[in-house]
Amino acid sequence: MAKAKKEALGRGLGSLLGATTEVVKVATEIGKLKIKDIETNPYQPRKDFDEESLAELADSIRQQGVITPITVRRLETGKYQLIAGERRLRAAKMAKLTEIPAYIRTATDQQMMEMAIVENVQRENLNAMEIALSYSTLIEECGLTQEQLSEKVGKNRSTITNYLRLLKLPAEVQIALKDNTISMAHARAMITLEDADIQLRLLKEITDNDLSVRQTESLAKSLIAANSKPAAKKSVKQPLPELHENTKQELKKYIQSEVEIKRSRKGKGSLTIYFNNDSDFQRIVKIIQNK
Repeated sequence: MAKAKKEALGRGLGSLLGATTEVVKVATEIGKLKIKDIETNPYQPRKDFDEESLAELADSIRQQGVITPITVRRLETGKYQLIAGERRLRAAKMAKLTEIPAYIRTATDQQMMEMAIVENVQRENLNAMEIALSYSTLIEECGLTQEQLSEKVGKNRSTITNYLRLLKLPAEVQIALKDNTISMAHARAMITLEDADIQLRLLKEITDNDLSVRQTESLAKSLIAANSKPAAKKSVKQPLPELHENTKQELKKYIQSEVEIKRSRKGKGSLTIYFNNDSDFQRIVKIIQNK
């Protein structure tokens, strides 16, 4: 199983860089570049870098140097733009290096975007929202279908779909997922709820009560059931026959109070006389008794 996955990843990267012979030809150009001549990658999907982890890598670089070269492309200005290896580049700067080993490749903007995103996704060190945004960028900017994207990154199409669905969640939920306040499994349970307000209610329940994934799934099912119950049918008020309506108006005038008459189709019904206080009640009773 592991071997099959590795081969899938290799095919994904190969499809981005071209035929094997071309990859070798391009990748053989390697040299040490001045760090000040390297621009960061505008397509870098990773937005957050752990400072402690970077510091540890910087310490390692001070002792052993940069073991794995970064990957860049040459710009028309004579400078270079990073394709992959931003973590190594940042750590090298922290280690006060002035030069860094690099593979120099020729790549268009689209190829660069694809290589940068696929390289990061395949490393599996992005958070769920970074992966979702990366997939969305590849689909929108490179005109890929989900099936094509699946082949490029070596992931099942259902996996691609699940990540893309995260982008439909409310911003508050996306932030919680990005900050690891909730897990991907929590978010997938919340996706089943179509109403944003209910999703936010569930988010509050998860964070306030530290709900497990199983508890979240159970609560989500309960919320779905509660909101899918058919609304109670409103009883249709039957119009009063003319005789009853005329009688109602006569009673109102006679006792100087509101009167309500309800009648079913079969003739069964009720007569209600309203009063404002005890003295008004006694007044109405006297009128009825006098009659």
